[in-house]
Amino acid sequence: MFITLAGILAVVGTLVGAYYFAMRPVTLRIAVGPANSDDIKVVQALTQAFAHTQGQVRLRPMQTDGAAASAQALAEGKADLAIIRGDLEVPKNAQAVATLRKNVAVLWVPPPAKSEAKGKGKKAAPKITKIPQLAGHRIGVVGRTPANVNLLKVILQQYGVDPTKVEIVQFPAPEAADAIRNQKADAYLAAGPVNSKITADAIAASTRDGGTPTFLAIDSAEAIAQNHPMYESSEIPAGAFGGSPARPDDEVKTISFSHHVVARKGLPDSTVAAFTRQLFAIRQAVMTEFPLAAKIETPDTDKDAAIPVHPGAAAFVDGEEKTFLDRYSDYIWWGLMALSAMGSAGAWFAGYLKKDERGDNSSLRERLLDMIAAARRSDSAEELDQLQAEADEILRDTLICFEHGAIEEGALTAFNIALEQFHNAVADRRALLISMPQNLQRAGAQFRATGML
Repeated sequence: MFITLAGILAVVGTLVGAYYFAMRPVTLRIAVGPANSDDIKVVQALTQAFAHTQGQVRLRPMQTDGAAASAQALAEGKADLAIIRGDLEVPKNAQAVATLRKNVAVLWVPPPAKSEAKGKGKKAAPKITKIPQLAGHRIGVVGRTPANVNLLKVILQQYGVDPTKVEIVQFPAPEAADAIRNQKADAYLAAGPVNSKITADAIAASTRDGGTPTFLAIDSAEAIAQNHPMYESSEIPAGAFGGSPARPDDEVKTISFSHHVVARKGLPDSTVAAFTRQLFAIRQAVMTEFPLAAKIETPDTDKDAAIPVHPGAAAFVDGEEKTFLDRYSDYIWWGLMALSAMGSAGAWFAGYLKKDERGDNSSLRERLLDMIAAARRSDSAEELDQLQAEADEILRDTLICFEHGAIEEGALTAFNIALEQFHNAVADRRALLISMPQNLQRAGAQFRATGML
């Protein structure tokens, strides 16, 4: 009984321990940057929300210099998750978990200042209304990341404009509005969400003397998306950047790219599934504090996706996420089988160790049976007393063997029967000796001693 109880407690303890280690909170390092960017603000909001919900996953932000540095941190194994741009080189060990947001490329030309048209004998520069007209001009790029410059070059090359024939100047996002007011370039490119405040402020700074900026449509967006799968054809809705009149005054065709939340390939499926589940569970709560969280979408689970989806995220999206028992049922089954086999082996080994003790007890039982016959032939009370003392020792040894588990209850019952027969034989012989005269007892003993009786 005690061995069985110990086995049950061992199994229960193993299951409880496995459940604790499987369900304990896991802290994931997420690489994101640069400082003060929309990405890092979203991650900080998610980190606080994850901590308040007491879920299975916690986040630890790792600030980097930008999306490229975040991708490098993931590739080197320094981070478990990362926020990367879809138009940059994706690490080989990266798998998609969610789409954080989509950015659109915005190309615009500020209106000419009235003072420029009053030059002495000078003709006003021709108005730029199409991308091919950018050749020979200075183009300002909002943000210091090289990815925005590469984006501009992709657009220019699609329209046959040699990037070396234009002068590209980059402005940090906080300085973009001042640079535009000071007319540091002839046209500008910004990349960000449609509702990006940085882009809206830069466009607002382009408005001068009552004129409104001219937005350059990327009519070849489908062709660019065909040649560069990381980009998609998209539109900028009319009035997306506010103002009166609305900026832009009509829908503008452009290209877009995504910012992805990616996970390291070796990260357990259950952990990524738990992270994805928590991410979309708290999205609504985070939206009230940070509206950009509304742009979080599920990843593309198609096999030909630009970034392959992580199996854990795919299980959540497809509704095939495994429960604790689903994940560990095989281990539990084999564990029970192993415990059963170990119990059987332990019982056999214990029985093997006690075989000598069982053999000794068997010989004691045979001796007790012989003592029954000896008691029936005894001629003196002293001899019966010696037999009784020996029987007491045999009883003590037998009980010790039973306590040690060397003999079973059935064997103990057989011994009790033999012991009862011995006591009956002693009692009968003692009564007979008492009733016989002393001289007859001595004569009987002498005859038996000489072998004549």
